[in-house]
Amino acid sequence: MAQTVRRAYKYRFRPTPEQAEELARTFGCVRFVYNKALEERTRAYTLEGRRVSYGETSAMLTAWKRSGDHDFLAEVSSVPLQQALRNLQAAFANFFAGRAGYPAFKSRKKSRLSAEYTRSAFRWREGHLTLAKMDAPLAIVWSRPLPEDAEPSTVTVSKDAAGRWFVSLLVEEKIAPLPPVERAVGVDMGLTVLATLSTGEKIANPRHERRDRRKLARAQRALARKEKGSANRVRARLKVARVHARIADRRRDHLHKVTTRLVRENQVIVVEDLSVRNMVRNRSLARTISDASWRELRAMLEYKTQWYGRTLVVVDRWFPSSKLCSACGALRDMMPLSIREWTCACGTVHDRDVNAAQNLLAAGPVES
Repeated sequence: MAQTVRRAYKYRFRPTPEQAEELARTFGCVRFVYNKALEERTRAYTLEGRRVSYGETSAMLTAWKRSGDHDFLAEVSSVPLQQALRNLQAAFANFFAGRAGYPAFKSRKKSRLSAEYTRSAFRWREGHLTLAKMDAPLAIVWSRPLPEDAEPSTVTVSKDAAGRWFVSLLVEEKIAPLPPVERAVGVDMGLTVLATLSTGEKIANPRHERRDRRKLARAQRALARKEKGSANRVRARLKVARVHARIADRRRDHLHKVTTRLVRENQVIVVEDLSVRNMVRNRSLARTISDASWRELRAMLEYKTQWYGRTLVVVDRWFPSSKLCSACGALRDMMPLSIREWTCACGTVHDRDVNAAQNLLAAGPVES
């Protein structure tokens, strides 16, 4: 039976100079409102031990607009500003629940430039999207179609460090589960090989960052030579950002292809619960681990299995998948990373990664 999910479709668009100027003002106002509300909430919490509600910050926003010092806030749509306050409220809720650290201030240079518009702040007619305070629709590059009769409920406009403009449309979509298959697979994630399957197949790791490392190093050296505050430095920083964007785009595309294939071919997928945050503290492996992007791979598997009626089983990170013989169950005391192939006392010759994937598959039903 098809289920209704909220799904975001992201597209590039090319704003006119007037639209780019309006959005730049909106981004700045969103950042200002978020930071000022965070400052007020921090002051109340530190000096008075009092928690400030979203309603109070909303009243503050109204007062800021009416004051002579911050009347520029009234020049942009009020909806993205209210959404910034809601996002801050969610950040505090996560902090008090112990799910996240204390909210941080948004930096003008380092924070993501974005603005969120709800249904009252945009017009959607026959595939044309017009935002509040704008006369013309956005020139969206429709790289893929929206679901038939889809009506966006939220629109998020953003600009990345490489100067590219994006619009994300949140819609409700009915997704039918895939036909059931009698197949399960264990997946052992690695560095030299991105994923080793319990079937013995190994999915290569393209190492996108490593392939573009020389180009990235040249761009970073050129940036370091430019005078701070100069126009040349701005252009050099943009070149560095474009190399990073190319790496991230290619990596994400590869992960989508890998995870979609795994979900289509298998009813049950078993993976290990890796602590990526702790693993990247290893200086010699941090860059390679980040390039493999295990966390993003698992996140894709999580929502795709949920959408398409598959099952994702996560095995405890302390399970000795590499040290356990998948044939006889014997457990070795030590298994250094340098050992890629080993022979058990029972006579079975193991490929380290294939053996680990087979052990994960066997442990999956127990762990689930």
